[in-house]
Amino acid sequence: MKREETIDYNIKAAWHSIARMYNQQAAKYQGTMSIGFALLNIHAEEGTPATKVGPLMGLEPRSLTRLLKSMEEKGLILRKADKNDKRSVRIFLTKEGKRHREKSKETVLRFNEVVREQLPKEKLDVFFDVVQSINLIIEKNNIYS
Repeated sequence: MKREETIDYNIKAAWHSIARMYNQQAAKYQGTMSIGFALLNIHAEEGTPATKVGPLMGLEPRSLTRLLKSMEEKGLILRKADKNDKRSVRIFLTKEGKRHREKSKETVLRFNEVVREQLPKEKLDVFFDVVQSINLIIEKNNIYS
């Protein structure tokens, strides 16, 4: 089987294309796709517990720490002790962070808009069904035992 015929290769190739496209857009604002994704996962008004951001993004604690440090240095976020639980830290967007969040949101929405304009709804429905099915297969089966 050629690599182009494998499911994982095609998913990975598509994701790399999307990531490159998002990173090119983010670079216009001195950002990265990871920063944009993090901004979209932080509640704009209430902030988000730091412990929730990593799982939302699929990041390991070390990677999350580096990302949050970078975002803090760029003035996009603030870390504050949780009002109810002083042991916990919440991440809040700064004014600049909210501005960058809006740009990220516009970028994601535009990509989705263009794809939806160019692909029939039926194809997208099949795409979502297939991706969800693949995720279920991975979750339910012990493929390599």
